[in-house]
Amino acid sequence: MATLLRNLSLGLTISFLSCHYLAVISLASSDGFVRCLLQKIPGELVLTPSSSSFADVLVSSIRNPMFFNNATARPLCIVTPADASHVQAAVLCGRAEGVRLRARSGGHDYEGLSYRSARRGGEVFAVVDLGARLRAVSVSDATAWVESGASLGELYYTVAKSNPGLAFPAGVCPTIGVGGHLSGGGISMMSRKYGLAADNILDAKLVNANGELVDRAAMGEDLFWAIRGGGGESFGIVVSWKVRLVQVPTTVTVFVIGRNVDQGAADVVTRWQDVAPSLPPELTIRVIVRGQRATFQSLYLGSCADLVPTMSSMFPELGMTSADCREMSWLQSAALIQFWNPSTPVEALLNRRTSLSTFTKAKSDYVRRAIPSDVWKNILPWFTVNGSGQMLLEPMGGFVGGVPAAATPYPHRAGVLYNIQYIAYWSGDGAAAANRWISGLYAFMEAYVSSDPREAYVNFRDLDIGENAVAANDVSTFESGKVWGEKYFAGNFQRLAAVKAAVDPTDYFRNEQSIPPLLVQSK
Repeated sequence: MATLLRNLSLGLTISFLSCHYLAVISLASSDGFVRCLLQKIPGELVLTPSSSSFADVLVSSIRNPMFFNNATARPLCIVTPADASHVQAAVLCGRAEGVRLRARSGGHDYEGLSYRSARRGGEVFAVVDLGARLRAVSVSDATAWVESGASLGELYYTVAKSNPGLAFPAGVCPTIGVGGHLSGGGISMMSRKYGLAADNILDAKLVNANGELVDRAAMGEDLFWAIRGGGGESFGIVVSWKVRLVQVPTTVTVFVIGRNVDQGAADVVTRWQDVAPSLPPELTIRVIVRGQRATFQSLYLGSCADLVPTMSSMFPELGMTSADCREMSWLQSAALIQFWNPSTPVEALLNRRTSLSTFTKAKSDYVRRAIPSDVWKNILPWFTVNGSGQMLLEPMGGFVGGVPAAATPYPHRAGVLYNIQYIAYWSGDGAAAANRWISGLYAFMEAYVSSDPREAYVNFRDLDIGENAVAANDVSTFESGKVWGEKYFAGNFQRLAAVKAAVDPTDYFRNEQSIPPLLVQSK
């Protein structure tokens, strides 16, 4: 600790110069924040830019090199808490010294807001990196307590090894952090059977803006409602979640079938729109469109012998046969659906390594009316142009569609056929072409997706749809938040803002798309 204190002023100066903070910050205030932390938690848990591991820890969960360059406003320091009391200390010191906190669990925020500030003029902040140490998973009967820093892969592996007949309905990518995924909703290959990840949260432990550690009973039902799909970063730092585990059969079935344009891909996708939301809830078929090919990827909670007749009667256009089936355990299916390689061991789900080799940009939509075949024939050529990426279509219906829109902050329920995720990716000097492609396709799709508002999924964060404005009182305005907030949350946005006003009226926990407080003067 003595060495860290001696190097503190030097480290802060390095941070100021090398990370291109755009605002003039008070080194005295920054110094006070780190000194406060060192009085409350072990020194090895506090990393300043002078720490030898600072850069390694910062980059450890960065998924997009666009947010790791000399122009990126980086944190004053990184706190790597080993238990909830360390998170409490960070909040108390941050409030006392005027330093805001951004919590990171897996680093999959598409705009990098869990570890960087995109605000013009910059903002002094520290990162609470939950993924560094808070990753425990404890299974008991049909429930589990999981710390926010655990990855989905770590959760899946631990649950399945404890009881192969249990699983958790959450996203496909195993490196996603539990904290961000659950707090934004959490779409999965089992959502149609068991609902979103957020629909299966039973309790949570959260450090609020006063530095208090509260569970469901102590935080109250309004706040508990808000963190299950409304973005947990707006209301505090959730350190752990109690989740309901779901039953899966000993054998599940996976198939992957591709159809090229010259094999009638447009017509098969057109038919998929009507079929996928109405299939038995045990069966989910998603579509990946890339190049001139649509790939149909499926998980069925049952055997191939039961699946083939269902497909033959309900979706014969795909031409699925028993030869397309791969039977396996649910945990093996989680690895296969992600890695597309039957020989990949399930232990690969535990790999948290990241790569900074590919730049990405994502956008999202929801579709409530099937898009006609002739329109799909105009969509597919978009994937032949320079800079084209991919489109992922995930079906809704079933359980997830039967939950009332106001039951959780996630409102995209009854009447939604499927979600669209657009992803552009590039390397080198391909940014201009990739961004032209995704913005052009997104504009083209406007006539065929939901409207008033044009819905979007908060876990596919997109700053293009709006950012908060901060008023003279240093609080994000409700009016600026409505621009993007009603796209993510529809009629639930105002209730979220009211909860924010009740638990964090001074807007301590904020980023460019955090929920603003609905204060009395806002109209």
